[in-house]
Amino acid sequence: MSDCLFCKIAAGEIPSSKVYEDELCCAFADIAPQAPTHLLFIPKEHIDSVAAITPENASVAAHLLVKIASVTKELGIESFRVVSNIGEQAQQSVKHLHFHVLAGRDMTWPPG
Repeated sequence: MSDCLFCKIAAGEIPSSKVYEDELCCAFADIAPQAPTHLLFIPKEHIDSVAAITPENASVAAHLLVKIASVTKELGIESFRVVSNIGEQAQQSVKHLHFHVLAGRDMTWPPG
């Protein structure tokens, strides 16, 4: 999508603090962190949200989860929360699939 913020970040059109990148995805620091470590993992392919995952694009979503596991391990992050907001009521602010990885503080439950 030409007007999607995360598509522009993935394409390198908007600078970000990337911690990982490959041909399918990238991960970068959130500009408004909600924890000492707050990373976003996004696919380079535009997918609106978890609700838009289909059998045809499920491998991209699975790849994101594999990369969350490996990148957090490489960064020495042993305990973390993974969150994906879907829709306005859940506070999805960018309509592009992304997983928040939050770490570095105690997480409360319920989350909100």
